[in-house]
Amino acid sequence: MSGFKEEGRRFHPATRKFQARLFSDEHGQGVRLPTELQFEGTEVSIRKEADGVILEPVKRPVPMTPEERAAFWARLDGMCDEPFPFPFPSAERLQWREFDFDS
Repeated sequence: MSGFKEEGRRFHPATRKFQARLFSDEHGQGVRLPTELQFEGTEVSIRKEADGVILEPVKRPVPMTPEERAAFWARLDGMCDEPFPFPFPSAERLQWREFDFDS
């Protein structure tokens, strides 16, 4: 939404004021956002600023692709004298132990 007209003037959505209803239940207080202001996802971050409350979308990191992951480990290998042990140390360095959980 690049903007919209109201009373012959163009407004950017960030500058338009909206009004919403508050509701309460046993878990706290909520606000029913107008359709134009609704968030994607299921969570928002909240912070208090002066007398107001700011809601912002929670930004989840995008998982690395296999190529990005390989490049990351290659950069780590370049920082060490020997290759970084990814994903696990070599088999000869692993020591398997048997545990008796019944005793």
